[in-house]
Amino acid sequence: QVQLVESGGGLVQAGGSLRLSCAASGRSLSGYAMAWFRQAPGKEREFAALIQWSDARTHYAESVKGRFTISRDGPKNTVYLHMNSLKPEDTGVYYCAAGWSLSIATRPPEYGYWGQGTQVTVSS
Repeated sequence: QVQLVESGGGLVQAGGSLRLSCAASGRSLSGYAMAWFRQAPGKEREFAALIQWSDARTHYAESVKGRFTISRDGPKNTVYLHMNSLKPEDTGVYYCAAGWSLSIATRPPEYGYWGQGTQVTVSS
């Protein structure tokens, strides 16, 4: 079992920055992919970014590439999402997820563990 707890969401103006954190506990994350998804009201949950825990390889959705950076801190068992140049369309609940994956996994069913989510609101 993997427990995930997100933090760092909030209200920010367009063009601003936020850093989300996802603290993991319960078992070793070796071999896992850690990802951030987001869900806007009335829309499906969508992939934003992932990082392979073992070698820190990353992959981003086109909509966030160049603005968001995902990183991990091994000793702290924590994954971060640094979000810059935020836009109103980035508004939504951001979820941290963990899944056993040896490839690029961008669909929610590929992840078995989820956090409770943290709200990000970008005002125009």
